[in-house]
This record gives sequence, structure tokens and C-alpha cells, in this order.
Amino acid sequence: MKKVPYSAYLQEIEPKLKQLLELLEPEYGFVSVLSADTTGAAYRIGQKNKVIMEPMTCERGSVVRTVRNKRIHEYSFSSMEDPKDAAEKIREAAEREDQLLDAENIEDYPTPDIQEEECRLSVEKEAEILPEDLSAEEIISRLKKISDEGAAEDPRILECVAYLSSTHVSKLYLSARKTMRQSYLFTEGMIMAVARENEDVRSDYSVYSDLGGLELLDEMNHNVHTVVQNTLQLLGAPRVEPGEYDIITTPGVSGLIAHEAFGHGVEMDMFVKNRALGAHYINKRVGSGMVTMHEGALAAQDTASFAFDDEGTPAGNVTEIDRGILKSGVSDLLSALRLGTVPTGNGRRESCERKAYARMTNTLFTGGTDTLEDMIASIRHGYLLEGMESGMEDPKNWGIQCILVKGREIRDGKLTGKVVSPVIMTGYVPDLLGSISMATPDVYTDGCGFCGKGHKEWVKVSEGGPYLKARGRLG
Repeated sequence: MKKVPYSAYLQEIEPKLKQLLELLEPEYGFVSVLSADTTGAAYRIGQKNKVIMEPMTCERGSVVRTVRNKRIHEYSFSSMEDPKDAAEKIREAAEREDQLLDAENIEDYPTPDIQEEECRLSVEKEAEILPEDLSAEEIISRLKKISDEGAAEDPRILECVAYLSSTHVSKLYLSARKTMRQSYLFTEGMIMAVARENEDVRSDYSVYSDLGGLELLDEMNHNVHTVVQNTLQLLGAPRVEPGEYDIITTPGVSGLIAHEAFGHGVEMDMFVKNRALGAHYINKRVGSGMVTMHEGALAAQDTASFAFDDEGTPAGNVTEIDRGILKSGVSDLLSALRLGTVPTGNGRRESCERKAYARMTNTLFTGGTDTLEDMIASIRHGYLLEGMESGMEDPKNWGIQCILVKGREIRDGKLTGKVVSPVIMTGYVPDLLGSISMATPDVYTDGCGFCGKGHKEWVKVSEGGPYLKARGRLG
């Protein structure tokens, strides 16, 4: 294993950032700065085209947060200039914003005093293969081999795409009482196949993710056959007959439910704004005794894992639901201060140009003691649900909708071989979670997704769980 090296750029500007804070601290009750240096590369190789790009998370910049007279101001910049000049610009921007708020008589949320504990932290995660260990040509060659193998397997395959993205994140957080540095690497992969028979065109995929390096390529090499066969099975697949069924969710679908059911609904900035029903159900039952759910950057090792969040709060692992009882939400620093709770390490920004929200990281169900074979055997008529297309929820009313790639029919305790596609699952969150009756021991996460919030601001998330048996409304 090799250390993921911390940014030389952040090392270079750290003394100037500390000088900037020293200039501002006498005038403000609280001052902090977050700086990020995130680099990476993504490769999408198919039969018809080859694309090399930067991942959307790449950035280099800083954001300064100041608090005075119960108001919070933030100022971001992309390159470090003279600290005295930067301090003057930050003062002028804060004064202009105060004048606008006063002139328009806008009521903002008062910011309680921020009291930080002393913290000195420096974390460099590890990976087996760093991005610089493989040339772009070698990565492209390995991805092309996967694409070629999938495309050659069956004449009905129109396209087979292999995708790989690696992102190297370095962040620095400074305040009067904290100096925190972190450097880590996360990698994502995907194999997608497209098949056609007559006028029927279908696609399916498999995803791979890790808090690590390009060793993920080895895992992808062994799965192209499965992706192709799953895609071919979708050709001619009918829609499911609408109704309520016993269902089994694969870990990926379990994760989608975790993310959508009690993800946004327990982000506690929504509690402050009275936009989440979950605020009224703390310490109340919202699921069966089989349901325990965790959330936090330390809840799993995947693409949404880190040492501290974008407000300098150490990462956490929150038990959101404990055996069916809703115990806690997740918060950014400011919503925790306004609610009188402890921040959970979920204050995240899309970039230094965007504000911090309470955002999900790793969201997952814990496992049980049942076997998948026993789950299938227990169902008279239902479906094993696989593959995530999309999902959404209504935090104020606890409605949920998940669009899934397919369902495998189960009759009289056996898989029939029939596949339906696509499948839309809807329902009321407590009903769905309350119907969970079985769970396998092993928990898997999928870290290839993004989550949007605010003005469509995106952050990396992972979600997962075991196989779950529940009762769901399908259509």
C-alpha cells in the first residue's frame, strides 16, 4: 500500500492562509478557511468513441467564513493572493452584504457563537495503485479490452462501454483552534452494455467503487460477461403488472431506499426550516425491528468517506434508525448550533464556491441473519429487484419513488427466470420500512452516485445494505 500524497499547493499557501486569519480575527468573533486541491481523470472507452475528461469534483480554491453580530459571511477565491489584499476584499464584501440585508429588511437565521475545540489532524489515506503508477495509454488499453470482450460476446450487443474515474482529494481547514489536513483517493468504475433485438433496445450496467486506487480495474476485468448476459435478458422483458408484492431488494436497491427514504428527510438543515416530517418522529417508530440504519463518512469505506467535513467537523458514524426507532438526523455545523445539537460531520460543499449544507455521505442498512435462499423460499409470488435508475423522496410527506432496472419473478419460493423491466416502486416510507422482515448478514455499498441539493449542487455519496425482504408497491 502507498500513501496518497498531500497537495504541495496547499502546503505552499498554508502560511499565507494563516496570516490572512490573523489579520481578520481581531475584527470577527469567528474566522475559518477551507482550501481544496482536487485533481483527477476519467476515461470512457466504448466501441464508437473514446472520451478522456476531468471528474466534475475537480477544483482548486478556498472559502473564508466570518461571523460577526450573529451574521455569517463567506468569501471564496481560486488563487491565493497577498493576505492583506485578501483581508480587505473580505471586509468590503461582508460590509456590502450587511448593507443589502439591512436595506431590504431581510430576516436571516441568527448564527450562534461558534466554539471549536482544539484539533490538530493530518491524514493521508492509502491505495495500492496510484493514478501516476499507470499511464493513460495503459488505462485506455485495459478499458478497451473490457469493451471489446463485451461487444464480441453476442451479435445483439450494440455497444459495451467501460468507464474509470479516479479523484485525488486534498483539503486543509484552518481556524484559531484547528489545523486539519487530509488527502485521499477514490475510484469509480462502470461497465455498461446496450443490446438490440428487432426494435427492442435495452441496456444494463454494473458499478464498482472504492476508497482506493486503480486496483479497481482488476475487479472490473472479471464481470463483463455477467453484464452482457443481464442486458440480453432484458430484451423483450414486459412491464410488471401493477400491484403490491413481496419483494427482495439487492444491496444496491437497499441502498437506494436508505438514501431516499431517510436520507434527505433527516438532513437537519431541513429541521431548521420545518421542511422535514422526520423532525417530529425522533425517538418514535418508523420501521420494523429489523431496520437499523447508519450514516456518516466513517460508516463505510467508499467514495464518500473522509476524515473531516467542509466545516472542520471530524467525520462521524450516526445511527439514524435503531431497530425501527428514529434516533437522529445528520447535520452541518450551523443547523446543529441552531437546533442545540452536536454537529455530525455532514457539512459538505459542492465546491469552495458553494455553501455548505447538511449532506449525506455513506448511508446504509445494517445486516441480519437470514440467507437469500430462505428469503426466496418464503415468497409465494413476488420479485427480486435489481439495478438503480433513479429515486426521489418528499421529506415533508414521506413519499418515495424508485425506478429500478428489473425485477426477477419469484413463484412458490423459486425464481422462474422471468424478468420484468423497468420497475417503479412507490410508497409511504414508514409502511415500506415497517414491512422489512428479513435481512442477509453481508452489507455492500455503491459509491458511484452523486446527490443533488439546493441549487442542484452535487456531492459524492455512497449507499448500501444487505439483501432485504419487504412488501412494496410496484408498477
